[in-house]
Amino acid sequence: MSHSTDDADTSTPLATNRTMDMVVAILIIALGSVFIFDSWRIGFGWLEGQGPAPGFFPFWVSLMLTVASIVNLVRAAAGSEPDGDETFVSRQSFTRVLLVLIPTALYVLLIQFIGIYVASAIFILGFMLASKESPLRAIPVAICVPLALFFMFEKWFLVPLPKGPLEAFLGLA
Repeated sequence: MSHSTDDADTSTPLATNRTMDMVVAILIIALGSVFIFDSWRIGFGWLEGQGPAPGFFPFWVSLMLTVASIVNLVRAAAGSEPDGDETFVSRQSFTRVLLVLIPTALYVLLIQFIGIYVASAIFILGFMLASKESPLRAIPVAICVPLALFFMFEKWFLVPLPKGPLEAFLGLA
């Protein structure tokens, strides 16, 4: 199976490498700053006769990450990276990512309310129908895969997974 990136190259650029370098650097600086502050709050020194304080290692790791991210931010802002103006992601590619990410996030959310087996059936059915699969094939697969997983985890491996109201109604919860 061959994947072509020609269509991604011709669509509208959504972000450049430089922009993403700067965004990631800023996020890591912010996160590192939180960890540095918290390590300072709980103590990051060396305790005589005991060794490192609880915040010792998190402080130094966070400090190194933060300093490295500041260097990356300065380099990206100065435009010193040769591939900085190349497209990181195009609008078309990002749309494709969202077409998988959004249903997956909804699946994870649904698990909390209807259980993993019913949510899995909906997820599988949705993706199969969205990919133009026949409903005569999609419906049995969407039912059989969660059923097989139920027996495998709940009955054979004895690993309980999140169940919802349908399983409770059927007395399987």
